[in-house]
Amino acid sequence: MATIHLEMRNITKAFPGMKALDSVNLTVNNQEIHAIVGENGAGKSTLMKVLSGVHPHGTFEGEIIFNGNVCSFANIKDSEKLGIVIIHQELALIPFLSIAENIFLGNERAVNGVINWNKSIVEANKLLDKVGLKDNSTTLVENIGVGKQQLVEIAKALSKEAKLLILDEPTAALNDDESNKLLSLLLELKKKGITSILISHKLNEIEKIADAITIIRDGRVIDNLHKSTDIIDEERIIKSMVGREITDLYPARSPQLGDEIFRVENWTVFHPEHADTIAIDNINFNVKKGEVVGFAGLMGAGRTEIAMSLFGKSWGKKHSGKIYKEGKQILLNSVSDAIENKIAYVTEDRKSYGLILINNIMKNLTLASLRFFSRINIINKNQEVLTSGEYLTKLNIKCSGLKQKVEDLSGGNQQKVVLGKWIMADPDILILDEPTRGIDVGAKFEIYTIINDLVKKGKSVIMISSEMPELLGMCDRIYIIAEGCIAGELTAKKASQESIMKCIITHSRKRGI
Repeated sequence: MATIHLEMRNITKAFPGMKALDSVNLTVNNQEIHAIVGENGAGKSTLMKVLSGVHPHGTFEGEIIFNGNVCSFANIKDSEKLGIVIIHQELALIPFLSIAENIFLGNERAVNGVINWNKSIVEANKLLDKVGLKDNSTTLVENIGVGKQQLVEIAKALSKEAKLLILDEPTAALNDDESNKLLSLLLELKKKGITSILISHKLNEIEKIADAITIIRDGRVIDNLHKSTDIIDEERIIKSMVGREITDLYPARSPQLGDEIFRVENWTVFHPEHADTIAIDNINFNVKKGEVVGFAGLMGAGRTEIAMSLFGKSWGKKHSGKIYKEGKQILLNSVSDAIENKIAYVTEDRKSYGLILINNIMKNLTLASLRFFSRINIINKNQEVLTSGEYLTKLNIKCSGLKQKVEDLSGGNQQKVVLGKWIMADPDILILDEPTRGIDVGAKFEIYTIINDLVKKGKSVIMISSEMPELLGMCDRIYIIAEGCIAGELTAKKASQESIMKCIITHSRKRGI
């Protein structure tokens, strides 16, 4: 019989203007993988922040019972002492330090304030072996990929003798291969006695490894499912999450394509740090009015670099080639040039590059459109408030109001603010880089609907996504990117996961990779 490892009883947490958690009860058994799912803003991350001491005792109502003992955590250090370790969606690693230094950051192997580097490296290598990472522990974190960085975070947690591991969207930024390796690691850790709580919007992953699932909606527990007694499938989970059935994950659209609006010829860009390395090699593509064009490719293929280099030369050096809009050559030497030519770019990293987190929703929404609200450099506040309110409703942003700080929103609602900022700028061409990363199925559908509405009005969209089903479900054409080149082009009818992967493999063989 399973023993109870963790109980959270009647947890209630309120923020100004909203109740994030309302009498939530959670039971996690020893040595199981327990998934928590729900829409963005449902309260999942807030519940885990209560558990880990990010929201300290006294700022919420209810009890936390761990291994039979009532706990009152004043901070995250208190929870870590008992072996409760949280890994946030945004990795807390320092890129210019080594893997070993990051693993023991704040938990240094030191005597009298002097770090024992030999001991640190030996122990770090043992932890890397546990998580299946083959890189040397002296390697700088900036020189390893996101998938490996996620493993470093887990090694860091194990260095704190984790008994309960909390992972918030651990595979959001990983490709399929990296995700599978991480899920296999969680199963291995389970065999070694480590319990995991997994927050994820990837329901296929939840079905694959979760022993139990708690579904939260609007701050309340809606359903509890156990693999041993319940039938667990995506349809049931989705219905509990959003309160309705979603029969089609991608809204229907009848493409009405117009003339070519955007064309890139012979676009070549050198790496910003390695002056002799060509990172983007002779790219050629075009986009028509009312068209959704996808960029597919493996992690590191160069999709984001292409987008950023085109958006006012935001990435790379020694740019060459030509860019045309509606048949006329344009020069995009800065972000301002791109905006003036009605080109927008929604970044994959909303927190670092897409938002000013300490500002409120209205300030973020109008950031790229202030020219519409100003006369003689004086902003019309009434008009700014009125238009922002319209977009708040149009995008269904869940918040307490326009004055709420963006940093207090859920990931999905933050993404809607970024999207709203650029839609308000009225672009002709909208580049979307991982537009639904870390977003629940309900919010994804809303964003897909927004994209369809834009192209119906004659706007054009370039969509970069690591989720092939998303590209296949939304795009009229797909360009396959590999090693900084265009490896192929497929129409919606001919595109499939198999044909895309075949194109990537064929390209690599031709280049001798």
